[in-house]
Amino acid sequence: MDAYDKGSNARPVPGEPPAAVPDSLPPEGHETSDDHGTPGTHEPLSGRNPSGEAPARIPQQYGDQQGDEQRFDGQDDPQYDEQYDDTALAGPPLPPQAGIAALSLPFQIAAALALAVVAVAACVHVGMVFLHVAPSNTVTKQHGQAIDEWIYPEFEQNWKLFAPDPLQQNIAVQVRAEVRAADGDIRTTRWYDLSALDGAAIDGNLLPSHTQQNELRRAWDFFVATHDNANRPNGLRGALSEKYLRRIVVLRLDREQAGGRGAAVQQVQVRSRTTNVPPPKWSQEQVSDKPIVRELPWWPVSEADRAAGTRPAESTGTEASAR
Repeated sequence: MDAYDKGSNARPVPGEPPAAVPDSLPPEGHETSDDHGTPGTHEPLSGRNPSGEAPARIPQQYGDQQGDEQRFDGQDDPQYDEQYDDTALAGPPLPPQAGIAALSLPFQIAAALALAVVAVAACVHVGMVFLHVAPSNTVTKQHGQAIDEWIYPEFEQNWKLFAPDPLQQNIAVQVRAEVRAADGDIRTTRWYDLSALDGAAIDGNLLPSHTQQNELRRAWDFFVATHDNANRPNGLRGALSEKYLRRIVVLRLDREQAGGRGAAVQQVQVRSRTTNVPPPKWSQEQVSDKPIVRELPWWPVSEADRAAGTRPAESTGTEASAR
């Protein structure tokens, strides 16, 4: 290979003319080497310079400028269309709308109004509960009745769950009655365990009523809190608690048809039977398993106590049968 070989790394000698480009070019598809020794494939050139020499060859890696200009002049080029597709430049499609935004305008307005009503009700409820448990203030003094009507009985707040000495006893409220039978005889019924009846109604019931869960228990707690150990009232609320408990047991006895069909309750006697909850097996605590009984005196039943669905004392057997 001589000094002027195109494939060599030699340079022209200063002062000598450069080597002429041969008139005949390699055939199409013939591999040659560029100035850097990199093999490449050249397409045939057409045309000559005024001097008769072939035009300078543009390396393939720099592209065909004329072809690029024609390509961007709007000529159809599938490769260009695929590479520069306008839909591809727009990005992926947006996901479908969900939630309230996917609804029509009327339904959006209805949903917004429903959410607003729920939010207002929640704020009012939180405010009422706060005022109920807060210390006495101007608002509770002026609107205490409205607050109590909102809270009781469903949303009552107490601290028994967090008491330092929680209740560890089972208290059963029992009652018996002296009734006048349909034939006019006076007799005393057996003891009815009202707490056990409430427990049986609650057991297995997914939605027990508030009265079954709390009415009798709260009435007995009210009575004990307003009476001493000798069953004497210790304040103005003592008579109210006694009347409240008496009317509850009269209604319950009437529901159980105490004394038989057609019998009318003349007086009642209430007692409580308290037993300690046994400690767990791993505990060394010792508690008595003997029940403690607190028996109240007999209470006469008035006409007002027999109201709200109970049978009047003068009911005859015929009237009771008609009912």
